[in-house]
Amino acid sequence: MGAGEERRVPPSARIAEFPHTAAEQARWWERHILEVLDGLPPDAPAGTVPRPEFDPERNSLAQRERAKASELTAAGHPMTASGVKQRRQRYQRDGLVGLADGRAAKQMPSFGRVAPAVVEAMQQAIGETAEASSKTIGFVVWRATQILASREDAQDIEVPSQRTLYRLFDKLAAGTHATGSATTRRSVNARPARPFGEVPACAPGEWMQIDSTPLDVLVRLDDGIAGKVELTAMIDLATRSLAAAVLRPTTKAADASALLARSITPEMMRPGWPEALRMSRSVLPHRRLTALDERLEHAAGRPVIVPDTIVCDHGKVFISNNFRASCRYLGTSLQPTHKASPFEKGAIEKTLGSVATLFAQFVAGYTGRSVDRRGRGLENGPLWSLPELQGLLDEWIIIWQNRPHDALRDPDSPKRAFTPNEKYAMLLESCGYVPAPFSGADYVELLPERWQAINSYGIRINHRTYDDAELTPLRRQHPGVAEKKGLWEIHYDPCDVSRVWVRDRRSEPARWITVFWKHLHRVGVPFGEMAWDHAREQVPGGTEEQIADAAAALLRRAHDGPAPEGPCDEAVPARRRADPGHCLRPAGPRSAHRRSSSGRSGGHRVGEGHPAGPV
Repeated sequence: MGAGEERRVPPSARIAEFPHTAAEQARWWERHILEVLDGLPPDAPAGTVPRPEFDPERNSLAQRERAKASELTAAGHPMTASGVKQRRQRYQRDGLVGLADGRAAKQMPSFGRVAPAVVEAMQQAIGETAEASSKTIGFVVWRATQILASREDAQDIEVPSQRTLYRLFDKLAAGTHATGSATTRRSVNARPARPFGEVPACAPGEWMQIDSTPLDVLVRLDDGIAGKVELTAMIDLATRSLAAAVLRPTTKAADASALLARSITPEMMRPGWPEALRMSRSVLPHRRLTALDERLEHAAGRPVIVPDTIVCDHGKVFISNNFRASCRYLGTSLQPTHKASPFEKGAIEKTLGSVATLFAQFVAGYTGRSVDRRGRGLENGPLWSLPELQGLLDEWIIIWQNRPHDALRDPDSPKRAFTPNEKYAMLLESCGYVPAPFSGADYVELLPERWQAINSYGIRINHRTYDDAELTPLRRQHPGVAEKKGLWEIHYDPCDVSRVWVRDRRSEPARWITVFWKHLHRVGVPFGEMAWDHAREQVPGGTEEQIADAAAALLRRAHDGPAPEGPCDEAVPARRRADPGHCLRPAGPRSAHRRSSSGRSGGHRVGEGHPAGPV
C-alpha cells in the first residue's frame, strides 16, 4: 500500500454475488496468496513453521512470489511471478472478491436491453393510474406504447416485444397497486418519499388518535332491518389502550363527544362479566388508584386516560363545533392531519383493522371486508341488535387490554411484548395519576341532547318508553324555556338505551334525573367474552386461566348470535318494529335469569355501574 493511500475494509461479503465455481476458485487462490504474504496457509495448525521458500524472515516478497509461481507451474497450473503479484495486489485491495473472476459476476442493467425511453414511458403510464380507476396490465402496456408513439423521436426508439413490456411492468409497478385496489393505490401515492417521522408519546393521553370505519357486521336495527354500522374508536399511543369505542348506524358529532366522555370515565363491571375482568384482578395498581380516584372501586380492567392531544382526520364529525367544544371543555388539543394522509394516524388505522380480525369476524352476521367475500343469507340468520353488539365490544376491549401488543416491546428485551395494561402500569411510575375532575353530571353534559315533552306515560324515544316516579311533578308541565314550547331537555347515550337523563330546572342548581327504560327488565343484555390468543404471565389469582376461559366463551356466543325465545318468524321484520327486542334475546342461563326478574329493581341492576350513572 503506497504512502498516503487510505486503508479500507475489503467487501468480502460480495463473494455471494458470484457463481459457486468462481467463489471456490477465489478461495483456492486465497490460500496460496496468504502463504505468500504470511508464510503460512490459513488452515495451518498452531506452531507450524513456514516452509523455507515462503519464510518472510528469509525471503523478500518478490522471492516468495517467484517461489509460488514455480510451485503452481510444477503442480499443473502454469503461472508467472507477475501473475501471482497481480493477484496478491488485488487481494490486498479488494479481499476475496479480488481473486474471483469478474466476468462471472457481470451485472446486467436494471431493465436489461430495454431503451431508457421505453422505461420512462412505462413509468409515466403507471403514474397515470394513481387517481384513475383500476385497469388491467394490458391497458397500462397499451398506454405506454401510445406515449412512445407521441414522442418526436419515436422513429428511433425500438419498442420491445409484448412479453418484454409485461416483464418491464412487473418490475416498475412493484408496490404501486397499479392494477389493484384504487383506495390502496391512492394511499400509496400520497405517502411521502422521505423517511417517516414519529412523535414520541411518553405519558398516557399525551397523544391519542381517533377515527371511524364501517364495521363488517350486520346488525338488527331498531326498525327490524338488517344493516351495517360504523365503529368510532380512540387509541392512546403511549400504551396502545383502546380508550373507548362506540357503534352507531351513522357517526355524528354527538357520538364523538360521547366517545370522549367514555375515555375519561371508568368502565364499570356489569352483571355477567367474569370476575377476571375486574381492575382489582389485573396488573393495574388498583389499590393505589382507588385511593386517588374512588370511582375505580368497581371498575373493569380498562385504564382511565385523559386526552392531552387528539389526532384526527378532516371528517366532518371530528372538525364539527360540537366535538371541538367538548375538547375545549376538557382542555384537550385537537390536531387534524394533512388531507389525504391516513399514514399520519396509522396507529388507529391498524387498530381498527385488528378489531375486524380479532372481533368482528367471530360475530354472527360478519360480511367480510368486500362484496366478493360476503356470504349468502346473512340477513336471515341470527343477528345482534346494536345495543347487544355494543355490549360485546365493550367487554372485548377489556380482553384487548390484557393482550400483548407488538408495538409495546422492551428495547432491551425485544422478545418480550407488554400488554396495554402493563404499559400503563409502568408509565404510572414515572408520570403519576391525576384524576380528572369529571363527575357523572359532567358525563351527561357531553352526551347528545333532544327536546321532548314529558307525558303521563313518561318519555318515548325511538319507540322505547322511559318513566320514573321522579317524573310525576314534571308530567305535562312547562319547563320554563319559552323557545322550546313546553319541551324538556333530555340527554341520552347513543350506545346505551337503558336510560336517559332529564334536566330538572326547578331546583337550584339544576339537577339531572335518571330515567330508566320501562321494559329494561324484560330484555336480556348479552355479556360474554372474546377470543384472546395470548396467555399472560405474572397475573395474581390465576387470572390468566380465567381470562382464557372468558375469551373462549365469547367466541362461541358472538359466533352463535342471539337465539329467539319462543315462536318467532325471523323472516318477517314487521313483527320486530313493534318490539325490536322480542326476537333478539340471547340464549343462555344468564338471560333466563334476567327474564325471571321482575320489578323496577331488576331493570336498574342491569344498568348499574355504568360510567354515566349519576344518582
